Order: sequence, then C-alpha cells, then structure tokens
Amino acid sequence: MKIGFIGAGHMAQAIMIGLCKQKYVATADILVHSAHETSYQPFAAEHGLTAATSNAEIVKQADIVILAVPAAQTLDIVASLQDELASHEPILVSVAGGISLAQLQENSDSTGLSIVRAMPNVNVAIGQGMTALVTSPITPAADFAQVEQLFQALGDTTPLAEKDFATFSALAGSAPAYAYLFIDSLARAGVKYGLDKEIATKIAAQTVLGSAANVAESSTNPWGLIDQVSSPGGTTVAGLLAMEEAGLMTAVVKGIDATIAKENAE
Repeated sequence: MKIGFIGAGHMAQAIMIGLCKQKYVATADILVHSAHETSYQPFAAEHGLTAATSNAEIVKQADIVILAVPAAQTLDIVASLQDELASHEPILVSVAGGISLAQLQENSDSTGLSIVRAMPNVNVAIGQGMTALVTSPITPAADFAQVEQLFQALGDTTPLAEKDFATFSALAGSAPAYAYLFIDSLARAGVKYGLDKEIATKIAAQTVLGSAANVAESSTNPWGLIDQVSSPGGTTVAGLLAMEEAGLMTAVVKGIDATIAKENAE
C-alpha cells in the first residue's frame, strides 16, 4: 500500500513521522508533494520518503491520498485533480478544518470517490494521537476501515458527526497547547519553591502523562479519580479549592468557547 501526502505542513509531517515510527508501511511507500520544494524535499530525504514531482503524481500512485493543505486551498486543489481522481480512484482523506464532505465530493466531480474527513492532533507523531473520522455515505466500509486502521496505528480514533468537528478540534486539536500550558504552569510553581526548571518540567510532564493514562484506562470518571486523591481536609483539597477560586475550570471552558468561536468564524 502506498500513502500519498499533498501538503507538507506541521500536521502532514506529524502524520508522516508517526507512520515512519510505527513502521506502518515502508518509508519509500510514503509519497509527498508540496507547492514549495523546501517544504517537502529535505523532509522526504531526511526520512527516506518518496518526493513526488506533482500532486497529480501523488493521486496516480497512492492508494490513500491525504490532503493536508490550508483550508483555503483545499477545494481548488481537489478541483484541479478531477481527472486523476476519477481515473485512479484512491481513497481521499482530507484533514482540512471547515471543508465538508459535500464540498469535497462536489469539487472532485466524482460520484464514486471514497472520501473521509479526518481531524488528527499533533500527537500522532509519537503514536499518541486522537483523530476524529467521518465518511461520506457512498464510501465503502472497507475503504473507511483502511483509513481508520491507519490512524489507529497513530493513537486512538473516534467516529464523529461532521457537525461536531469544530468542538473536536478545540478539545483535541488545540488542547495540546493548553495541556502544555498547564504542564509549564506546574513546572513554574516547582521553580518558585526551588526546583530546577528541567527537573520540575519532567515531574509535571510525567504526572500529567500518568494521570491521562489513568483516565483512559479507568472505569471511573475524572471527578471520581479526583476524589481518590483528595483526603478529607488534606493538601490536595486545599489546592483544588484555591484553583477553583482562581477560576481554573471557567478559564478552561472559556478557552474552548473561544477556540470553537474562531473555528466557526472561519
């Protein structure tokens, strides 16, 4: 199987790096092309990928084509590849936010093309990604299963209604930055009390990593896990109350509100 990438930005590179690390396919079977040679040729050479000479070459050779260009360019690129998409019929996977399945189908001018929308986050690069998937009604189940299997090799996936993609983008796409901010805030608190920043960051990162794994693997909801750590009248309760007084939960929800509002505005 060959996997082609049209676009070589941060998300495309994260997916490609993840596929290489997971050895999902041979690196030479990952093809990439971008409008700017400096965006993809050095990257392809560094990772042993195949640098294609055009978007059309990607469509002609790849079984799965991952379209990872800015949303403003997505539909024009699909329209420019109508002939190749019709004659070669790869599975087309778009990771562009805000571009619907209906728009992709219309601009491809192909009633039989298998199309999937995917919304991964950057953690796919280390096999810990979270990806939302939705497919057009005409896409065969076997084609969707191929795409689902690909992204499951890079972390976890969830089927999601297209109308909920903006919310997912806020929770999974933007939230790594919010998680980094929380980790850095914990580390800075450690520095305040005398820890070296590097050591404090390591402690905070591993604590958040373990806590996230506990949530993922436990049948108890996060609030129940909070109760397990919180002794009556103890230090954890004092810290939680202080964070709530400072508005931690409200700040997080407002951050998601702002992210979704921006997503919908675009």
